[in-house]
Amino acid sequence: MAHPSLFIDALQYNNWSEEIFKQINQGGLSAVHVTICYHEDFQEMVQNVIDWNRRFEDYSNLIFLGRTAADVRKAQKEGRTAIFFGYQNCSPIEDHIGLVEVCHQLGARFMQLTYNNQSLLGTGCYEENDPGITRMGKQVIKEMNRVGLVVDMSHSSERSTLEAIEISERPIAITHANPTFWHPALRNKSNEVLKALGESNSMLGFSVYPHHLKDGSDCTLESFCNMIADTAEIMGMNNIGIGTDLCQNQPDSVVEWMRNGTWTNDRDFGEGSASFAGFPDQPEWFRDNRDFVNISNGLKSIGFSENDVELVMGKNWLNFFDVSFESL
Repeated sequence: MAHPSLFIDALQYNNWSEEIFKQINQGGLSAVHVTICYHEDFQEMVQNVIDWNRRFEDYSNLIFLGRTAADVRKAQKEGRTAIFFGYQNCSPIEDHIGLVEVCHQLGARFMQLTYNNQSLLGTGCYEENDPGITRMGKQVIKEMNRVGLVVDMSHSSERSTLEAIEISERPIAITHANPTFWHPALRNKSNEVLKALGESNSMLGFSVYPHHLKDGSDCTLESFCNMIADTAEIMGMNNIGIGTDLCQNQPDSVVEWMRNGTWTNDRDFGEGSASFAGFPDQPEWFRDNRDFVNISNGLKSIGFSENDVELVMGKNWLNFFDVSFESL
């Protein structure tokens, strides 16, 4: 049975299971961008692709690998979900620009240039100094543009993000973050970045991860939806969508690995703290994918038109996929 509405989530990293895939289906999502890399090198990333291939085989009635925007339309028509691969770090390309195309051939459609720290390509949002996009970063952005791999700056610093927008010949994405005017987290984005995204027809996906929310786990749906409305005033209605950053059923050891990888001997708490080191509780209005409709209803309740709700919940991302995933 076809999904009645077009819902797209631009970022999830769950402890994947048949239960979660069924919830995605029940929530009516036609596409989900899933993280298959945080700190993995190329070979380790390939193992994650192998694991996903098994899931596609085992749960073919629910999910399949998405490569183009046409796959989203197919998924909606068939009542399934197209899964798009993405990296939250540039580690799978190691120090070889030739691996950019190989990663795209393996299904990757998004790659962050940094994950919080300095990388070979740019500067992460937790670094004290931000020298911007590196020499290699400029070349990798050019190659990503060529093959159809989206530049994602979700975990990057201000200067690096603004430079990436300027350097890239194609629109970029911040798949999962919120504005600092609403909640001043290091991971959230300034008005200057929001304006640059809008002016370049780039995309912002709004996150429901509690560390990115005003009032954290106690954030209200009304506050979240009003923030979306305020951001639309800065960016325009055609450049915003949803990127929940949902990390469902993950043990706290996973968030510790996400923050620390293999780069430090000290324990880094990222957006958390020593007294609050684990995953925070989700807000009561978004526990899992079955709650996607709550955001849609929340936008309607604050005065969004039916057309604008459709844009935010999925059509803007679909239009972005149309112009982003094909090679030049």
